[in-house]
Amino acid sequence: MDEEPRKTKTAVFAGGCFWCMESDFEKVDGVIEAISGYTGGSVPNPTYEQVCDGNTGHVEAVKVIYDPEKITYEKLLDVFWRHIDPTDAGGQFADRGAQYRTAVFYETEEERQTAERSKKNLAATGPFTRPVCTEILPLGSFYPAEAYHQDYYKKDLARYQWYRSGSGRDRFLKDVWEETKAIPDDAELRKRLTPLQYQVTRRNGTEPPFENEYWDNHEEGIYVDIISGEPLFSSTDKFDSGTGWPSFARPLEPGNIVEKTDRSLLMVRTEVRSKHADSHLGHVFKDGPRSTGLRYCINSAALRFIPRDSLEKEGYSKYRNLFKTKSKQKGRS
Repeated sequence: MDEEPRKTKTAVFAGGCFWCMESDFEKVDGVIEAISGYTGGSVPNPTYEQVCDGNTGHVEAVKVIYDPEKITYEKLLDVFWRHIDPTDAGGQFADRGAQYRTAVFYETEEERQTAERSKKNLAATGPFTRPVCTEILPLGSFYPAEAYHQDYYKKDLARYQWYRSGSGRDRFLKDVWEETKAIPDDAELRKRLTPLQYQVTRRNGTEPPFENEYWDNHEEGIYVDIISGEPLFSSTDKFDSGTGWPSFARPLEPGNIVEKTDRSLLMVRTEVRSKHADSHLGHVFKDGPRSTGLRYCINSAALRFIPRDSLEKEGYSKYRNLFKTKSKQKGRS
């Protein structure tokens, strides 16, 4: 017997760059697909270039197709609020202009009431000090964006991540929504860390080359701060520098890295520390691979490695797509 078709519903949200919104919604259990597109304006079948000009009245938006038996419209609104800055009326993060403004587009009176109630609750209990200005608007025609925009975060992961990191979106969301973990006091750290880990992270020490845990680790995964768990580096950027220490061409999350001038040892170097835990990690040098010209020379003792297959279990599921097959595709310039 043929299976009965699954009943689905749709919801439309505008949250700035539709690449990012599509990626964020498609990670949610109960969401079947998110389609990038344009809505809110008067020009039929607009092109990306027309929308970018800001003269069509359209915004970049996503149509979310979801299973109402697994997730409610109200829960989708919660996801939406936690992935935007609802207090910004001029765009979102690095993307400025009316075409990047935020909005919830409703199809029914029930959706309108749910969205208004959710917005009111956010304004009353959320973390924002400025007014919530996201509009609640009736949905008109929704026009799917060009094919190269669909699933862009899968088609050209490297460029997508470069854009997303540079836009400031993730830094903002982390600062606003993620609960800051308390750093243990010195006595507790002495108990938790090995003598070498403590010497490196709290006393700016250096471990022996070629005799440390990760210098020749070739597994796929990410490296986090051993004290705070802050994501710092990825195996996708790791290379063999021949120095005997783990070396990376770039940070995974630049916002989690702090660079300071180090004048010790009668020389001037650039020290690398983790932002939240203030752990000494190592140094960065300008003799790295051609892609960046940088070599982040990091102590294994300051890091904890999360293998690819353990990312979800360890709470780092957002980085799973780092290790999927990538293909080059036309993208945002």
